[in-house]
Amino acid sequence: MSTNSIGQVLSCSPEAIIILVDDLQMFEENKAALQVGRYVQIAQGNHDFTIASIRNIRGVHGHDSEGNPKWQFHIECQAVGTLIDGKTFERGSVLLPVPTEEAFPADKETLNKLFAEDADYQFPLGRLSLNKTTPMKVHGDRFFSKHIAIVGSTGSGKSCAVSRILQDVVGIADDKNSNLGKQNNSHIVIFDIHDEYTAAFTLGAEQSFTLNRLDIDCLQLPYWLMNSEELESMFIESNEQNSHNQVSQFKQAVILNKERKNPEIKEMTYDTPVYFSIQEVYRYIENINREVIGRLAGEDRPKLEDGTLVESREDYYFDKKCVFVAPSTAAATKATNGPFNGEFNRFVSRLETKLGDKRLRFLLDPVKSDGAAFETADFEEIIKQFLGYLNKSNVTVIDLSGIPFEVLSITVSLVSRLIFDFAFHYSKLRHKEESLNDVPVMIVCEEAHNYIPQKDNAAYRASRKSLERIAKEGRKYGLSLMVVSQRPSEVSETIFAQCNNFVALRLTNNADQNYVKRLFPDNSSGITDILPNLAPGECVVVGDAVLLPAVVQMPLPKPEPHSHSVGFHNEWKEPWRDITFTEVISRWRKE
Repeated sequence: MSTNSIGQVLSCSPEAIIILVDDLQMFEENKAALQVGRYVQIAQGNHDFTIASIRNIRGVHGHDSEGNPKWQFHIECQAVGTLIDGKTFERGSVLLPVPTEEAFPADKETLNKLFAEDADYQFPLGRLSLNKTTPMKVHGDRFFSKHIAIVGSTGSGKSCAVSRILQDVVGIADDKNSNLGKQNNSHIVIFDIHDEYTAAFTLGAEQSFTLNRLDIDCLQLPYWLMNSEELESMFIESNEQNSHNQVSQFKQAVILNKERKNPEIKEMTYDTPVYFSIQEVYRYIENINREVIGRLAGEDRPKLEDGTLVESREDYYFDKKCVFVAPSTAAATKATNGPFNGEFNRFVSRLETKLGDKRLRFLLDPVKSDGAAFETADFEEIIKQFLGYLNKSNVTVIDLSGIPFEVLSITVSLVSRLIFDFAFHYSKLRHKEESLNDVPVMIVCEEAHNYIPQKDNAAYRASRKSLERIAKEGRKYGLSLMVVSQRPSEVSETIFAQCNNFVALRLTNNADQNYVKRLFPDNSSGITDILPNLAPGECVVVGDAVLLPAVVQMPLPKPEPHSHSVGFHNEWKEPWRDITFTEVISRWRKE
């Protein structure tokens, strides 16, 4: 440790420690070590030192008793922990120094103790920006199990930071698979809204690294896996006057059809993840909408044109479009409209439109490779698809770029809920054996503000509810989140409140800066002032996984994600380029 005292403690409070440097020459000699963001250590009268981060430096120019010009410097710091016996650093215990205690710049030996790798702090994040020779290691278990928030403006290096962290997890470095011939037990699912991450996890064939990529053409997500909320958000307009009747009849139709298709299951509910036919449910609703009740003596039941009385609707309404008797007030043919006759016209039209929409085929009409429809027995294959167990892959990229906007929320909700339910039930089985979930999964929410917004918008209610549940309960069942956003102030506060680790790259928007400052732990609020001035790839790292807040330079991933911006000016300087419009239009139409 440096024995070169730079000054003494002038005042002390939990918010700030002021160190007085009373000598210009002393300040000049140590100027490099006294920059904002660097660390000082302050004696506590024994062998321990308070470690503090420099937040502000103020120079006061005056005169001494003889009238000569004199400089004084006030260095404002924030205590971040205690170095005990010069050996171990404890972040939690901060014993504040008293005035007159000596202060020293934290030298390389001290920094190495603060950021030293040990059995727990072994996951590499990069190197300290203020001392490029010191690597920054974080507590791997606390980092990945306690939800991570990665925020930064466009162009700050978010995608590269995410890719680099995940490449270190799965063993990719310099375009090579460091786990060649073996495979670790990592499981990562990425919601990729712009198809950026496929490139970051695609290696040469000789590297034997399998990426599980699911896009709209190969994603198999049968509608019968949806729960009540997701089904209703897809098929029912909540602002329609008779939406409560639509919900009640739709729910009844779904349960009856599930029972019909799965007679072996005794306790059937609206949410049981088993096959039912949406086409049959559509026919049921259409028949309810055209139903006529026979009113002759002893009838009072739906009556078909041939005089058949419908004893139970499920025996007739699922199979075909029924033809009912005409409503009549004549004594010999008395019949009146059913309770919902004509009330579901818009509902029936909406169902018909959705079922005929080819863009929604992956949801409403998915088929297996042999052309058969997915049924209850295929549930295992569907779950394996998301966890990488069909092709033994550590990384699953779910490319949302081709998913129609109106079902984006439902798609995210359904996938994340299925993974949560799997983790929940697998954990319960492991608990019976008195052990914990040994297949932990991380879900990465890229551009999270697009589907888990701050505002309670009905269009995003499904995805927001599913991911907020994971944020609140997922850790107990071996499921964690990495939330990535360029607009943190627009992301659900419930999600960010559950994040214990923050990686903040450059943020230029004032609202986002203030929002992130509020989320950071108290002892790191000072370091957030640097957010607008960070270089690309440079980030502030705070949270449970780091011993103390630090500014870190993240290394570039290799391979890199497809996140580069188009070079407008360079392209505009090039000679005129001709385009084959037919190819573009063909893809547009999906010919």
